[in-house]
Amino acid sequence: MEALAWLERVFEQYGYLVLLIGLPVDFIALPLPPGQTTLAYTGYLIYKEALSPVAAVAAAFLGASIGVTATYTIGYQAGARLLEKFGRRLMIRPDVLEKSRGYYERYGNRFLFASFFIPGVRQFAGYAVGMLRVPFRTFAFYAYGGAACWTGAFIAIGYAFGEQWEAAFLLAERYLLFVCIAAGVVAAAYVAWALYKKRRKAG
Repeated sequence: MEALAWLERVFEQYGYLVLLIGLPVDFIALPLPPGQTTLAYTGYLIYKEALSPVAAVAAAFLGASIGVTATYTIGYQAGARLLEKFGRRLMIRPDVLEKSRGYYERYGNRFLFASFFIPGVRQFAGYAVGMLRVPFRTFAFYAYGGAACWTGAFIAIGYAFGEQWEAAFLLAERYLLFVCIAAGVVAAAYVAWALYKKRRKAG
């Protein structure tokens, strides 16, 4: 894999800067190895004790947060007309951007959280939310929560599967969003059931 060989070289040369700089670049939609590949490989490097787990997780979360905040700010400040005019220079495809706006209008803030797990959509969600002028406090809650789950999940895959991280990563990339959604539904059902039980006891 050419992308993997490239990652190996840049990690050897730059270490944590790959996460602090590479992940924001991924969000801006420039053609580098996808962020989730970088994260899974980071987990593998933690497994090999080549990186500190605390420093790597912190750098990954910070890099993802910087990236999504940058795209939100560009969308918020530039607006639709400027992005449509100059977006191609940043490789922002108007059709995907418009589709992302439609998803947000349909699914609300849940889309912003889930978009981290959808390659090709993650890069456009921040722009779309900014263009819709969603308040920063609302954006931050779902965006940084999504960034924490996304970075943590893929780093955990690389760490947990060690030498087999590539095979596990390919499966996770395909099904992880559905697993997260299912886990969220189960958690919500459990909370609702616990509240119902508590009310019955109180009554």
